Amino acid sequence: MSGTESPVLAVLCGDKHPPDMEPIEQMAAVRYTDADGLADALRDADALFVYDFLSSAVPDAWHAANRLRWLHIASAGVDPVMFPGLRDSDVVLTNSRGVFDNSIAEYVLGQILAFAKDFARSVKLQSERTWLHRESERIQDRSAVVIGTGPIGRAIARLLRAAGMSVAGAGRTPREGDADFGTVHASGNLGEWIGEYDYVVAVAPLTEQTKGMFDTRAFDAMKDDARFINVGRGELVVTGDLVAALGSGHIAGAALDVFDIEPLPAESPLWTMDNVHVSPHMSGDFVGWRNALVGVFADNFRRWHAGRPLVNIVDKQLGYVPSSG
Repeated sequence: MSGTESPVLAVLCGDKHPPDMEPIEQMAAVRYTDADGLADALRDADALFVYDFLSSAVPDAWHAANRLRWLHIASAGVDPVMFPGLRDSDVVLTNSRGVFDNSIAEYVLGQILAFAKDFARSVKLQSERTWLHRESERIQDRSAVVIGTGPIGRAIARLLRAAGMSVAGAGRTPREGDADFGTVHASGNLGEWIGEYDYVVAVAPLTEQTKGMFDTRAFDAMKDDARFINVGRGELVVTGDLVAALGSGHIAGAALDVFDIEPLPAESPLWTMDNVHVSPHMSGDFVGWRNALVGVFADNFRRWHAGRPLVNIVDKQLGYVPSSG
């Protein structure tokens, strides 16, 4: 930006203000708001920080964004703000790519170990004071395919490979010799190769091409003893098809951190399936993650304020920050 007048920054945050905002407040006129007040906050605002990244309020308030030049969302996924009004505008969109890479990778490794070592059953047996010796699986030399080759997918691949697993990837462009994945399959043809892997990890961004990509055909193509892990978006999965595949034993299990409806409804059969691990959209949320998200925004704000190039600019036609994957 240019000029001497302080910019106006709208912050969509609900009733929980983001931490560590004092330096930004010294550089801009900051308007904190919830969904109901967003339209008023957007009038004559130069930038919008969507701290409440699960909110769906931006499209309905967009008519008031008469001066907006930049929108930053406090998440890696941008689907809550990816609507035609923003896509067709000149507003620059940035995200918080990089904050959750390692913590989500640790979650995925943890879930794989939980399946292999039967931890859930051990906890249940302990609560029953039952001593039942079993044999467990090794993860060394087991195979995984990570669908989504951005920074989170690459962090997952590196950690699983360090644990002794064989790892491949899937993205828009198939190739060999990738530094983190070795083989990268074409994600549009997953039925042709998904059956080769013991673990299928979904971390792809939500786009028109990926929505519902895990359906009956995908689950039918998987190994009967394969496990499915979703740390991407709930809408990547046709939930009814997944429930059917799990219930029939066609796939061995699933670890699910994201769902097409959140919170997961109490009546969902996923809650009570013995071969399902449910967590409440927390795979990336390490202690201090809110401060880290504000740190990413603050760095970009200083760049924007000084007229320097922004980082993590989203290609609004693709729906994510372009990378080699």
